[in-house]
Parts: sequence; C-alpha cells; structure tokens
Amino acid sequence: MRFSLPPVMASALLASAAALSAAEWLDPAGAEPEADGSVLWYDLLSLGLQGRGWDASATATPYDRLPAAAEGKVPPAVWTLSHNSAGMYADFVTDATTLRAHWVLRSEKLSMNHMAATGVSGVDLYVRQDDGTWRWAAVGRPEATENTAVLLNGVPPGEREFRLYLPLYNGVSKVRLGIPSGSRLGRVAPRSGEPDRPVVIYGTSITQGGCASRPGMAHPAILGRRLGAPVINLGFSGSGRMEAALGELLAELDPALYVLECLPNMGAPEIRERVVPFVRTLRQAHPRTPVLLVEDRTYCGAFLVPSQAERNRTSREAYREAYRQLQAEGVEGLYYLEGADLIGHDGEGAVDGSHPTDLGFVRMADVMEPPMRLLLNR
Repeated sequence: MRFSLPPVMASALLASAAALSAAEWLDPAGAEPEADGSVLWYDLLSLGLQGRGWDASATATPYDRLPAAAEGKVPPAVWTLSHNSAGMYADFVTDATTLRAHWVLRSEKLSMNHMAATGVSGVDLYVRQDDGTWRWAAVGRPEATENTAVLLNGVPPGEREFRLYLPLYNGVSKVRLGIPSGSRLGRVAPRSGEPDRPVVIYGTSITQGGCASRPGMAHPAILGRRLGAPVINLGFSGSGRMEAALGELLAELDPALYVLECLPNMGAPEIRERVVPFVRTLRQAHPRTPVLLVEDRTYCGAFLVPSQAERNRTSREAYREAYRQLQAEGVEGLYYLEGADLIGHDGEGAVDGSHPTDLGFVRMADVMEPPMRLLLNR
C-alpha cells in the first residue's frame, strides 16, 4: 500500500513576456529612498505575503504562522515555533538589474549544529522561467540579526517574476527589497488556472524545513513550485503531535488539501489516541476536502539499529490502524502514502539519519508530488 485511493480513483534569467503574469506596479512614493536616492526600499508586505494561514489582522505580527488567539491553547513549544517564518514567501515582478534584500531577524541564533545559517535565517530567491517553472537565482546569507545583501547584480534589462522565501527556523520583524531608483516593482496578479485555495502541510521539524540548506529546498516549498499551488507550512520542530487544539486551528482554514505528516514526533500510543479524532475534526469542518496521511521517513540507520527499524514499524502499524478505522467509519476523501521511499535507501538523504538533506527533500517531493497532483487535479 504505497499510495491508497478509494476504489473509484485507484483504476535562466532572460526576460520573457510569456512567462510573466500581469503586475500591479507599486508607487515609488511609498518606498524609502537611501540617502543618495540611488536605491528605493519597499516593504515586502506591500507585495502580498504568501504562505500564511491567517490574515495579518489575526496574528500578533504579520510574519507569525498561527493566530494570536492560539497563545495559551497550543503547547508552548508550538507557540514559540509559530514565530518562525517557515514557508512564507512573496512573489513579485521587477525590471531591476540589481536586487537587494534587507531583513531583520527575531533571534540571534543564526544556525544550528546540523543546519546551515542560510536555511535557518537566510532568504532565498527564485526566478520564473519561460516555461513557467521556477529556478534558483540567489540566496541572502545572514551575518547578524540585521542583514543587507545584494542578491542580484548585472542582470540583463527586462521584466522578470521572482519569489523570495523567508527563513525556516528564525522569525523576521522586517523585510525589504531594494531596487535602483527608476526601476519598477510590482505585485503578481493570479494566473488563470492556478488554484486559489492552498495546500496545508502539518507536521514536524522535517515539515518546517530541517535541515534544508536554503528555505526554498524544504519539501513544502519544492512542492509548491512544482504544483503551482500555494502551500502553508505548519511544521513545528519536535512538536507535530496532533493535539486537539491544533486540529481545531487547522479546521479554521479552507485548503484544497490537508497533508498530515506527524509520525516522526509521535509514538504508537499517541498515534492510536490522536489521529482518528484529529481527522474527524477536519472532516466535520470540511466534509469534502481531501486528507492525505503520510508515513514517516525510514531512519537511515534502521538497517543497522533494530530500535530504529522497530520505531518505524510500530508507528506505521498504528497509523494504518487509524486509517482503516476512519475508513470503517465511512470517512470519505481520506488517502494514505507510505513512507519507506521518502528519502531514499542509500543513507544519503539525511544529515543525521533523520532530518533530510537537500537531496532528501527532493526525494520527498518526488514521492509526494504524484498523489498530491492527483488529489489537486493538477
């Protein structure tokens, strides 16, 4: 049972007008000029921040991932991690030949002992190509809590569409884009055929992006680019445990697809206790929204360490039991994806045997994309 469906479903930096969506150009009067007037700085929020589940009016700061009302209802660790900007990004169009970024971080901890500062606290830039696909363009490397970086310089003239991802394991209080005076910066209008409703991915440190080298290399970001769909990253490091309060919060959203990948943080007893009521909460609020249950990745050392193999086996067994119970209850629109192939079988897919490398995240996206594309009718 690699991917289970109900029986009825089972049987490069050159400008190009074709690749661009219509732009709503920002008024330069709203930008902040440098002292010599050569660079205009625009607040990233003026471009429309993507990857948020709740509007800024509901959150304590614009870059929070949970609403202010969640404080005191969710575990303290979840609330703290909700201030990390994982999964948030802005799409924009510009004709600038030089592009700068300025971002202010909430924490002085720029990196971790198994994750690069560029992934924890950096910003990551992609450009849309002629065929509509995205390609990496630049990364902003953090040096302190306040950072300014030249992301691109000497780009040939022409309008291009970009996407800037924000830090995975740090929060931001301010982000700005700087372009030469006389250049234009604009919001991207929605494309025809692209979904308005997002994919919500709820899970663990892996979902949050540990240990991608850059924000754009976490699998939720990769999948968002490949599927052409907005993705909300609700990964919480060490804290993806399907508490009732999180189920109620996820039920407030109106996604096109829920993806639940919490097994790395849940043992078999918690899985048996929490998965069924969690899914019931989602289904009660959204009777027709598909829910994809994704197993945990196989520990890289499971071939050698029996306790790791046993942890994978017992967690998956309990997860399948919950899936079958929900099926027996008549819950529709529920799907199941096995995890054995998620990061590969050669041991190269994780930095510490558990958290994916960039290679591991690409492999995860490769496994998850086909069923998600099917469920989204993409």
